[in-house]
This record gives sequence, C-alpha cells and structure tokens, in this order.
Amino acid sequence: MPLAKRTLNMRPRKAAPPRILSLSAIMQMVRKAKAAGKRVVTTNGCFDILHVGHARYLAFAREQGDLLIVGVNSDSSVRRNKGPARPIVSERERAELVASLRSVDAVYIFDETTPDRWLGKLRPHIHVKGADREMSEIVERRTVERFGGRVIRAPYIKGKSTSTILARIKS
Repeated sequence: MPLAKRTLNMRPRKAAPPRILSLSAIMQMVRKAKAAGKRVVTTNGCFDILHVGHARYLAFAREQGDLLIVGVNSDSSVRRNKGPARPIVSERERAELVASLRSVDAVYIFDETTPDRWLGKLRPHIHVKGADREMSEIVERRTVERFGGRVIRAPYIKGKSTSTILARIKS
C-alpha cells in the first residue's frame, strides 16, 4: 500500500497509551517492584519539545535502576513554572511522547508546581535531575532524602534544551 494511502487511513488515538498511568496504578507498580527487590528511579520535567537531550537524560535515569517513573508537569504546572507562553505541546502529547521511549516504564502527569507530593508517596530509591541545577536548587531533594532515597544529577548536554530550540526558532 502506498505511504500516502496508509497515512490517510490512520485514525487518531483516543485512549491514553498504556504507560500513562494514575498515581494509584503507579504506586501499585512501585510496590510490586520493591517487593521483588528492584530499584525504583524517578525523574520529572516539562518535556515541552522532546529533543535528544531529553532522550539521553531519560536513558541515563533508567540506567540508575530497574523501573523508571517519569512525572510530566501538567499544562497549568508548566505555565506556573515557565510563564504564560508555555507549554508549546499539550500535556497529553508530551506524556505520550515520553511514554513511547524505551527507557521509560510509566508516566504520571502531575498538576503541582513541584513533584514533592507524588515523590513522597512513591518513595523512590533514586531521583534524577539534570546537572544544570545545583543540588541546593533541587527542591524535591529533601522529600526524596527524607524517605531514604538519593538524588543523582544527570550529565547536562550543553545547547540541547527546549529554551535553546525556541531561541533558534525565533532568530
């Protein structure tokens, strides 16, 4: 079948991809993983325009353990953190893109400004953040450490960010 004809017959996906889950479903997944002796890793972010920096960051995070849970900021959370012009891509689409990556086991869309609430419930062994932030700037660090977890900084890839991409588009 020619490519053009196949493309015309594609229907938009209506149901959430199976790896975009509720917090209760993720909590159950985490309980099972911990009971099996697996190491749970979390990270979070806006992931507004998915790029190679995100892919490498999430692959690094996955290498830190056995199960990677990614918190994606909701649209309103992104606006509070980044300003009224963001996000560029909707929360459902950002979550679907992140969930489609091989390194990611599950995605949770959270509405709070910080990930503290859901991290306190999951109590990960490891929480990964980018090395573009100092440890003192990682607001969820206290929550993760309070429950015995560690925060690890992923290598920062200079020039590979949504802000850089947006600046290049504007210029």
